[in-house]
Amino acid sequence: MNRRLKAYKIISKTFGVWLSTIFTGLLLTLMKFLVSFFLFMDKIFINVPNNSIFKKPIIIVGNPRSGTTFLQRYLINNGLGTGSQLWQLIYPSILLQKIIKPFLPLLEKISPARHHSTEAHKTSLTSVETDDVSLLFRHFDGFFLYGFIFAFDEEDLFEFFDPMFRDTNVRDFEWFENIWKNNSYEHNAPYIGKLFSLSAKLPAFQKKFPDSKVLYMIRDPIDVIPSGLSLVTGVLDKRFGFWNLEKNIQSRYIKRLYNALVTLLIRFHHDWVNDNIDKSKVLIIKYDKMMSNFEIIMNDIFSFLDHNPSKKLINDIQKTAEKQKIYKSKHKYDLKKFGLSEKKIKKDCLPIYETFLT
Repeated sequence: MNRRLKAYKIISKTFGVWLSTIFTGLLLTLMKFLVSFFLFMDKIFINVPNNSIFKKPIIIVGNPRSGTTFLQRYLINNGLGTGSQLWQLIYPSILLQKIIKPFLPLLEKISPARHHSTEAHKTSLTSVETDDVSLLFRHFDGFFLYGFIFAFDEEDLFEFFDPMFRDTNVRDFEWFENIWKNNSYEHNAPYIGKLFSLSAKLPAFQKKFPDSKVLYMIRDPIDVIPSGLSLVTGVLDKRFGFWNLEKNIQSRYIKRLYNALVTLLIRFHHDWVNDNIDKSKVLIIKYDKMMSNFEIIMNDIFSFLDHNPSKKLINDIQKTAEKQKIYKSKHKYDLKKFGLSEKKIKKDCLPIYETFLT
């Protein structure tokens, strides 16, 4: 399948956007060639050692809106490791980053991050972000491509992006390895990433990175799924006017995205209960407990990561814990808006409740 041509047809047919889509496609192609060239230059002019730091990444996994962004940014901001800002995921070459960095304020004006609602997910080119986005810009592939574009097609193309039916693990893990290696080299620190897509292929990831440690975030599906739907449709509405589409197109899209979000939860659960996952390298973190007992959760994380926190960090955790207890998200969403009910979500996600949320 020619994914770029297919995406152009889907966007043009769905949203009636023909000309600007061509320019976006050409820009993405140019960016890919530019990145490839500078990655080649990196190999010539920068001797990045093949050390052990990047081989022991700390990866935060969980559905969007389950607290993964907060946790990743908190750990990085408090010195437990390094992560990639959005612009670094788009331009992972060390040499290219040095050239582009002065122009970030200008690039921010055309950044895809500008379509995000700050109430749902505050981001920018200089915000630490999920490593999944790098697959979209490098290979024009992955769950981002399905969720934002391919789920609109008349034919349901989810299997094309499902690792059970189309395995791209070798390609994807090698790409992540390159990003983490460069980043760890630049900052001389362990890499702390965020990959929601690993929910569907964690056993394969652990086989590739046996020394990795995973923090898996779990939140009540009644909260996390509609919040995730609201996040994605909010971006689509701001960019294309999603809620102005015909009702049948809205409904078809929401149903597919809902099924994809449920699949991520159920796939991880299946691998967990069937011992396909090395549980000694995975720490389950419940969102509600992180909000109400932040100090306890952080102690669990420190023990899991063999990290000895400084007095400064301990004091910050105490202050953050108080803020967490009174935090109220400004991101509002309505189940009925997405044609959902608590009963349906509980039924579809029953294994999650039985195993993780009892």
